[in-house]
Amino acid sequence: MSDPLLTIDELSSAVGLTVRTTRYYASLGMIPAPIRRGRVAYYDDTHRARLELVRALQDHGFTLQAIEGFLASLPDDASVEDLALQRAMLTSWTPKPAERVSHRQLEKKAGRRLSEDDVRLLVRLGSLERTDEGYVAMPNLAVGVSLLDVDIPEASMTAAEASIRRHMESLVEELTEILRVQVLEPYRREEHAPEDAERLEKTMSQLRRLTLEAVVTGFQRAANAVITRSLAR
Repeated sequence: MSDPLLTIDELSSAVGLTVRTTRYYASLGMIPAPIRRGRVAYYDDTHRARLELVRALQDHGFTLQAIEGFLASLPDDASVEDLALQRAMLTSWTPKPAERVSHRQLEKKAGRRLSEDDVRLLVRLGSLERTDEGYVAMPNLAVGVSLLDVDIPEASMTAAEASIRRHMESLVEELTEILRVQVLEPYRREEHAPEDAERLEKTMSQLRRLTLEAVVTGFQRAANAVITRSLAR
């Protein structure tokens, strides 16, 4: 039984976009040309998978220009399973994407007035980015705002942030390589049905949650070990 074809209204609704946005993405070449049945345009599961990939990349903070470049690098005949695999790998690990805000909106999110020194520190802590139009509030903005009231030197906070970022990036690179070599490459070498790709995406989502929990638990265990060694000395 062939997959059902969708009108542009049905496709947009399925992906959670407006028809206008879907047409705009189509004009940029982000999805293939529709399937024509007389004067009516229809879309299949491949169109939907590409649109869902576009949304995942946007949630990850990519610009439309970057997304265009990424999609152009994919084979024209990429299957629904291939696209689902790409989406599973690129979906953001944060529950909410970064958000572009004005200074007023930033203060509303922070729940307080922010001086130029406050903004500068939030940028140094990685909780905020400056843009030509305003700012990009990172998912960890609330943590950065809380640190504004912590009575320790700014240099200490930024040094700690740099240390955390350095070690986390190293950990993520190692874990990503393990996932690529031991999970994804064997998966790609085998034949799969669409439901297998859906299961893999759910597995990736579970792995994200479990990995984050493991990182927190591992840090707590390591911290306790350091305290125990210090007391022993």
